[in-house]
Amino acid sequence: MAAEIQPQPQARKPCLLSKIEAFQELVSAAVIIPKEDGVISLSEDRTIRVWLKRDSGQYWPSIFHTMPSSCSSMSFNPETRRLSVGMDTGSICEFILSEDYNKMTPARTYQAHQGRVTVVLFVLEMEWLLSTGQDKNFTWHCSESGQQLGTYRTTAWVSGLQFDVETRHAFVGDHSGQVTILKLEQDSGSLVTTFKGHTGNLTALCWDPVQRVLFSGSSDHSIIMWDIGGRKGTAIELQGHNDKVQGLCYASHTRQLISCSSDGSIVIWNMDVTRQETPEWLDSDSCQKCEQPFFWNFKQMWDSKKIGLRQHHCRKCGQAVCGKCSSKRSTIPLMGFEFEVRVCDSCYESITDEDRAPTATFHDSKHSIVYMHYEPTTGNLLTSGADKVIKLWDMTPVVS
Repeated sequence: MAAEIQPQPQARKPCLLSKIEAFQELVSAAVIIPKEDGVISLSEDRTIRVWLKRDSGQYWPSIFHTMPSSCSSMSFNPETRRLSVGMDTGSICEFILSEDYNKMTPARTYQAHQGRVTVVLFVLEMEWLLSTGQDKNFTWHCSESGQQLGTYRTTAWVSGLQFDVETRHAFVGDHSGQVTILKLEQDSGSLVTTFKGHTGNLTALCWDPVQRVLFSGSSDHSIIMWDIGGRKGTAIELQGHNDKVQGLCYASHTRQLISCSSDGSIVIWNMDVTRQETPEWLDSDSCQKCEQPFFWNFKQMWDSKKIGLRQHHCRKCGQAVCGKCSSKRSTIPLMGFEFEVRVCDSCYESITDEDRAPTATFHDSKHSIVYMHYEPTTGNLLTSGADKVIKLWDMTPVVS
């Protein structure tokens, strides 16, 4: 008798819905229009385009507007249909889109920066337009009057910006890897604090006002979750990318973090677990397991007549160890290590199969991602790639 073949369960993954491929240059920014089958895109070819989905299922431009210089960044507010576009020249051009998204009317131009605008953020509740540029200035304008309200000079040019309406705190991330928190008033801004955990440029910021946590992504391939609300300085590291992190979005209703990278991966992190901080690396002149001297410890090498060894660190306990005492590799997902990392032999023995259970899922977008936007009302994700293609994904199979 023939055996019954049981169908294999399908792995849950993002579903590719559409591609938009009509670009001559890189798409520097794009957003999904909520409650519309539409996308707004900015390209290095100086165009602003509004794409609406037609009956054929294809996206066609309902607006094709050419700007005098390259567009570098944007902020779109669906309630007011206000589109703020940062330019290579340092100015910010504001437009109002019609209800049917077939017309775009110029509203105002802000002379905000002396160099390329890197981030634009419109805050409807405050009627403020926040912006950063390669001139190392962070500025905020009144969107009603067009007047500049304040400016703050940063140590390096800014690549990430988030704002908390309740406390009026701006989170400013720059190319030195530092995050600066500023308290903004109508006509002034004051420094609250700065913190740094990345070894590379800061490339993405995401703020969750509910959990009061800030996520930062970097060219060092890592993500750090900063517990701002806890006021204890807790910083959780997440290691799941092989190239620089290009975008972050937190789905607060499911407590999942979505991250995208130049390596093409879309990673979904389960943040509804109790995560652990990675330990500080300890300093020692000899292995803290076998006491063999490290190669710079000439005195102990001479006294013991032994050749000095190279120093390593266990990612679980932070101890300084030699290669022989740390020959094992393991994942430690609750510490953010979704890839195998070096651990000392005693820590390796203490890690259980349950400890190795992954807390993230990995998905291949099949293009090197340069920009992402997640729309929580539809559960759709937009990725823009180095291949000059926009892809739209249904994320509900994995963000739920």
